[in-house]
Formats: sequence, structure tokens, C-alpha cells
Amino acid sequence: MKGHKGTAIVLDLKTEKVIAVYHPEVAARRLALPGSTVKPFTLMALIDSGKVRPDEKFVCRREVHVGKVNLTCSHPQTGQPFDAVSALAYSCNDYFTSMATRLTAEEMRNALTDLSKQTRLLPDEVSGSVQLTQTREQRQLQAVGEFGVRVTPIELLAAYRRLSAYTFVSRTLPGFDAAFGGLMGATEYGMARLAQPQGLSVAGKTGTSRADEGTWTHGWFVGWAPASDPQVALVVFLERGTGPGDAAPFAAQILQAWMAERK
Repeated sequence: MKGHKGTAIVLDLKTEKVIAVYHPEVAARRLALPGSTVKPFTLMALIDSGKVRPDEKFVCRREVHVGKVNLTCSHPQTGQPFDAVSALAYSCNDYFTSMATRLTAEEMRNALTDLSKQTRLLPDEVSGSVQLTQTREQRQLQAVGEFGVRVTPIELLAAYRRLSAYTFVSRTLPGFDAAFGGLMGATEYGMARLAQPQGLSVAGKTGTSRADEGTWTHGWFVGWAPASDPQVALVVFLERGTGPGDAAPFAAQILQAWMAERK
């Protein structure tokens, strides 16, 4: 990542220690909108509250505008309605902004609270925040990480570390099961497919979030590997980037290097 503004952190899930970091001060102190990386948490809240069935079908309309924010879907045309797993894999903004209206403001905030906890993994960390939304549009934007939630890269990584621990729990968690399926689908065939190096299964999510500083975007990837036996988690945050096109390929390079180190 030399020459790029941003950060990357790799966390050993067995020892819970940071084993590699690029620009640790950015990892610990840079607050930004997390974009679509919040969608697994939104999905779990919807399913676990009984407000969405995992097999419920949804036809994406592609053009999405919430207030003045253009969230038109960039995923490929699949020709098929989405269920919960495929909606997450393809990161369908129409699905998540539509389904989010079924949650209350409190339910939406509670779903994302885990993203803004200090980790104590790096020195001089700052704390993120999750607001209580006041309007339907704010709640729709918060569901896709575009309003009222600010996180540091290390906080987002820690939230996914906690999420990865559910893979060792018996499959009695409908919300997590759908989220896990979507995170694996994202790297196998969806919007995060450039993050999966050959020979390694990855569960992860890209995000492309609006910048507070201007009209550009920031790119995210966060996840863990191997998908069903988590040993390492990582996050990539790139200033002036996109998740699928910029952060995901960097994640694949990092994971490739991690595999090489293990040989």
C-alpha cells in the first residue's frame, strides 16, 4: 500500500494481537462513514427481530435516492430476485434501504452500537459514534452506513472479529447464518470477489462511503479467513477509493502474503 493514503490492519484471531499494520495512527484515529460494511449488522437485526425472513424475495429497482443521496445500485443485473444472502453478497442498496424502514430508530442504533467500541489494540484510539436517527430517511441511510455512524478502521475490524466468533457456534442463529452466507457470497461471486486470493476462502464485505471532506468516496474491505475456520481478520481503508475496485484487491494481496508466511 506504499504511497496510498489510508490504513490496513491484520489481526491474529488466536492471539488477538495485531500482526501487521500500515499507518497505525490512521487505524486508531481516522473517523469515517463505514458505508456498506455495516450491512451484515443491519441484516442480523432485521432477521433476528422477525421483521425479515431470510428467504423473503426482493426485486431490486436499481435506482435508489434517499433524500439528496444517490445510492443507485452498482451490482450486476442477476435476473433473479434477491433473498437475504444474495442481497448482502451483491450489496443491494435498494434492499437494505427498503428493509430498514421496518426497524425502529432504537433497533437500528442498537444493531450498529458494536461498531463504535474502543478496542485497546492500538495506542491513542479515539471513539466512534452511532446516532439515534430522527427521520425515516436518516434510518435508511444509517442502514447502509451513510449517516449517523462514524468508526475508526480498528473499531470496524474489532466488530468483525467479534462477528467471526459466531462461526464456532452451532447453526441456531438465523441472522448470523444469513450474514455469514452473504459475506462468503460477497467474495465468491459478489461485490468483494477481488478480495479472495486463490486457495483461500474469505468472508468479507466491501464498502464505498461518502467523504465528509468533499464529493469523493473512501474504500473499505473488512473480513476474515479462512471463512469457516477464522484465523486472521483484516481491514483495509483507502482515502479517495472504492471498496470493490481499490480496497478489495489490496486485501487479496495481504491475504496472499499471510498464506505465504504460513508455509
